[in-house]
Amino acid sequence: MRHTRVRSVARRRFRGGKRLAVAAVIALTAPAVLPDGDEADSAYTEATERWTTQVLAPGVTVRTGVIEHPGATHSWTVTVQAPSDIRWRTDDPDAPLSWAEVSTRTWADDTARKLTRAGLAPRVEKVLWPAYADTPHGPMGYRVRVGAFATQAAAGPTASQVTAAGFHPTVSWTGYDAQEPADRENVRVAVIDPKTFHGTVEATHDGNVAQRETTSAVAGKLGSLVAVNGGFFVLSPGDGIRGTMSGIAAYEGELESMAAGSRSALVIGDGGRSVRVADLTSTVTARAGNAAYRVQGVNRLPGKVRDCGRPGAVPSELPWQDVTCRMPDDLVRFTPAFRTGLPAGPGVQAVLDASGQVVSVGARGGRVPEHGTVLQGVGRAADWLTAHARPYARVEVGQTVRDADGRRVTLGKDDSVVSGAPTLVRDGRVDIDAAAEGVVDPEHTSFGYAWADVRQPRTMAGIDRRGRLLLATVDGRLKGGSEGFTIHEAAAFMKSLGAVQAMNLDGGGSTAMAVRGALVNHPSDAAGERAVGDTVQVLPARR
Repeated sequence: MRHTRVRSVARRRFRGGKRLAVAAVIALTAPAVLPDGDEADSAYTEATERWTTQVLAPGVTVRTGVIEHPGATHSWTVTVQAPSDIRWRTDDPDAPLSWAEVSTRTWADDTARKLTRAGLAPRVEKVLWPAYADTPHGPMGYRVRVGAFATQAAAGPTASQVTAAGFHPTVSWTGYDAQEPADRENVRVAVIDPKTFHGTVEATHDGNVAQRETTSAVAGKLGSLVAVNGGFFVLSPGDGIRGTMSGIAAYEGELESMAAGSRSALVIGDGGRSVRVADLTSTVTARAGNAAYRVQGVNRLPGKVRDCGRPGAVPSELPWQDVTCRMPDDLVRFTPAFRTGLPAGPGVQAVLDASGQVVSVGARGGRVPEHGTVLQGVGRAADWLTAHARPYARVEVGQTVRDADGRRVTLGKDDSVVSGAPTLVRDGRVDIDAAAEGVVDPEHTSFGYAWADVRQPRTMAGIDRRGRLLLATVDGRLKGGSEGFTIHEAAAFMKSLGAVQAMNLDGGGSTAMAVRGALVNHPSDAAGERAVGDTVQVLPARR
């Protein structure tokens, strides 16, 4: 069953003044949500929303919306990139120089003067920190831009002039800037009410944690009503084993990936009867007699930790989004869900049977036995395995998952966990711990800027006051189609839906929603829907 409604609402648009507001999104029946404390002269534009509602089953509804801002005007522009030395976060002295859109006022003014002498007309734009809970307020930095063009091609000659002046330009679409409303946002919201829905909700890696599948392919195979992509995963072989998760994950009650620091996770209990968002940590320990060694990974490449966030990680034990840290001394557990060849290389592995008895000790490689596990160690972890995991000895592996309050999270066979970052809504308020969860860095403002503070495709999960699960997507990077959300806009959107808890899942090219096995959104990758790590599936009741 479908029905459509159209409404037009007044939308505050901030320009000029003491501070410039980050635009936020209005959705469903909620008024516009704007950051607190922003002061500026204001004008009004109309935002038109069109919504279609589809009931898939009792307790499962999908709402498809188009939010347009007719008063918003955007163009192509040439943005001058500032040098950004990334070696501080790679710990690699040979790391190449990278570029950043936002830098210091000194750099911006100096660049503008040089471009003016070259015959160009640059403008210096102030960029403000969004209203995160744990970052500074006020100016984040400054950027330098030249011109406004109707097409990307028309900006090309000016970009060439900037290059000739000795700078590094990119051609940017201003619709991705947070300071002005987007032209358009295409959003989809699935609402699952556990009180009336008789099916199940689960996170799944489709049986093999070392593979990637598209969200719609898994949905079609399982016959799900609704599905969205899940958490962050390893995409490049240089960062680990492709398809494995880079944050905490559990399927059918089994921990299949460890937490990257204390980051947000969607905890799905009892097949979806209870759902919550919580910051989770995980601890795994191997014990052989009186000797113990901390396991720092489950089903990942020993020595590499995507998104960091593990004790002993180099250059940081804190979570850092899209950064791969090294673990010189690393013990990793592989479970039967790792259904591909085990990684080979320096170090030692111990194969354990279902009771924890050591079957063999030797070089890394082979496969995980169907009813057993494998421990692989490098560095001092390899020395520990050699000393204590001798054939016929017993090695017990214990694990603990805790939330931010220190409470233990017990996983039953119908429970699952999918992770992401950062938290968006807490106790009914926008509360984004962006720095703590490692998606931005106040000391290095170029880090995470495009990821968090520029409009992108996003996938979000939340719970409202009635205990209903909200799964939402916004398309992005579609110029003239849908520009996406910033992280703050994603939080404002989820709050406007009535979420009292909400979090950000994987986004960008991974963002996907499938309804009855068919992809319904428009992924941003040129190749189409991306194969991802895990997914969240809403499954009909078994007959």
